[in-house]
Order: sequence, then structure tokens, then C-alpha cells
Amino acid sequence: MKILCLSGPNLQLLGTRNPAVYGTTTLDEIHRDLAERASLLGIDFEARQTNHEGVLCDWLAEARLFFDGVLLNGGGLTHTSIALRDAVEAIALPTVEVHVSNPEAREPFRHHSYLSAVCFAKVAGFGPSSYRIALDGLVSHLQRSALASPEREA
Repeated sequence: MKILCLSGPNLQLLGTRNPAVYGTTTLDEIHRDLAERASLLGIDFEARQTNHEGVLCDWLAEARLFFDGVLLNGGGLTHTSIALRDAVEAIALPTVEVHVSNPEAREPFRHHSYLSAVCFAKVAGFGPSSYRIALDGLVSHLQRSALASPEREA
């Protein structure tokens, strides 16, 4: 099993950006924690971050060829990018929308997510732990799907 974690604009600033909202844990620390957790679960894991919408869309298109599922924190693009939404829909991989804060408890412009409708789950508001919760949920989902797969019955 291979999981890809993608983080969008400004998430490289976690740890210093508005610590009252996002905490003091850096994205590198989150990625290290996820890699350790993935190793314990016996799965391959890769994490990437970019500030560029098109790069995220390219990585998603590539993911359909090499990964079984995606964790996606689109950052501000969550609320603005139809292109990112369409990329998630197009790859048809189980994708979990992830947020460190709870967007619905923040400014009104953050209350709408273009991603939610094309992701099978959403984890938000648990701080850096949102990523780990999302990883565990995605792995569980993929394991259940594999058990229910017709190929296993053959």
C-alpha cells in the first residue's frame, strides 16, 4: 500500500504562522510523524508540499499511477480552486481532505470547501494530529476495500 500526502500553499510555514490557530508543530515534523506511523503500519508513504496550484494538480494526476490513496491539505486552495477539485475527482483515488484548524469555525470564506464533495472523508480541527487521524482512517478504508474486493474472492 502506498499513500501520498500533499500539502498546499503556505503550509511550509506551519510552526511559525499564526500559532494560536495552527500550533507550533512544523510541516516537517508532521511529515516525520506520518512516515514513522506509516512504517509501523507497513505501508509506503511520501509527503510533498507546494505553493503552486498546478503542481498539486500534476502530483494528483501522477498519484493515480503510483499510489493507493491521498491525504490532501489544499490550504487556501480548498476554498477557491475548482481545478484542484477536478483533479481529485479525476484520479478516482480515495482522498481524505485534511485541515489542522477547523475551517467552519473560522472566517466565513473558509466555510465552503470545493474538495469535500470529491473526497471520501474529511479530518479537521485536531491540530497536527489531523494528519495522523486521516492517515489511520485512509489505511483502514483501503484495507476494508481490499477485503471486499472481488479479486480476493477469486
